[in-house]
Amino acid sequence: MIVLGIDPGYATVGFGAVAYEKGKFTPLEYGAVKTDPGLSFQARLFEIHRDILSLIDHIKPDAVAVEELFFNTNVKTAIEVGHARGVIVLAITEKGIPFFEYTPLEVKQAVVGYGRAEKRQVMEMTKVLLKLSKMPKPDDAADALAIAICHAHTASSQLHTQKGEAGCFIT
Repeated sequence: MIVLGIDPGYATVGFGAVAYEKGKFTPLEYGAVKTDPGLSFQARLFEIHRDILSLIDHIKPDAVAVEELFFNTNVKTAIEVGHARGVIVLAITEKGIPFFEYTPLEVKQAVVGYGRAEKRQVMEMTKVLLKLSKMPKPDDAADALAIAICHAHTASSQLHTQKGEAGCFIT
């Protein structure tokens, strides 16, 4: 299974793709889609949409996982990131790829085993699980890889609970 994780933003959108087979992760690609701050907000949203469509075409994921938004202070930033997240979800939907969303707490729980883990712990565990020699940069890419890992663990767990006694999937 190939999972594309996305950490939404409007200045920087982190992405990370992993292959997950038989309980093992293989990092495929990670990085960030960045928009020019000199562009209008609408142009930045258009760039994000276009770049996510291209990324999906390039990676060909079986599923895309996006982090749910969590803001407790800056409402303006929350609204702008919400708009960016909307065009990201639109791009995923246009490509017909299964879409999943996870809260930061769920990502931390899946990657570290503790929902209140510190960001540094999540990044370090992501590095370990993917057998990377160094921490993925930018941080948004590391977050996106963690989101992809979260989905792979969650999807794998759901498949196990859906199996019947004879090993067939229950439909």
